[in-house]
Amino acid sequence: MSDRGWEPRTRLGNKVVEGEITDMRAALNSGLPLKEPEIVDQLLPGMDDEVLDINMVQRMTDSGRRVKFRCVVVVGNRDGFVGYAEGRDEQVGGAIQKAIEVAKLNVIDVSRGCGSWECGCGRPHTVALRTTGKAGSVEVELRPAPRGLGLAGGETVRHVLDLAGIEDIWTRSSGNTRTTVNFAKATFNALRATSEARVPQRAFEKREVIE
Repeated sequence: MSDRGWEPRTRLGNKVVEGEITDMRAALNSGLPLKEPEIVDQLLPGMDDEVLDINMVQRMTDSGRRVKFRCVVVVGNRDGFVGYAEGRDEQVGGAIQKAIEVAKLNVIDVSRGCGSWECGCGRPHTVALRTTGKAGSVEVELRPAPRGLGLAGGETVRHVLDLAGIEDIWTRSSGNTRTTVNFAKATFNALRATSEARVPQRAFEKREVIE
């Protein structure tokens, strides 16, 4: 058992506890499934979470009407790692906790850089490349932006991007963006696309700047 009282149940968890894997990027690139939220707690301590939406969901069963709460949560360290999930429970607090735990299991490593031709600072402040994500009828496009622009997008998009560590970005969205669930998920899927199409790090090495 670890000094934090966590008993790992997976190979990845054991590697983390034994010190073979010491950072989140190595854990995600290990090829081993991420099935324990405690791994994220240990490798990314102090992650923030944001509750984006809470709805009451009703379902008819043989025993009568059952009511549960659905919670949409995004978690992130504001430095390139972000996760998204939905959780359901008969209590609001339980739904939030379930969503946070699942969001940690869905953590991705966002590919950031200085991808805008208008900039050139070489710092990882925006997405590395143009990318698109979909969820239901909602489509969100993310475009690299110059430093200082800020997060040009709706409130839901800004929450997700902020926790991912994105400081400047152009966004374009279509579909029923009033649906927070799909809007947030489409944004997360767009960030996931940057992770899957990672650009070599050397493309974003800091350039020499004459002061």
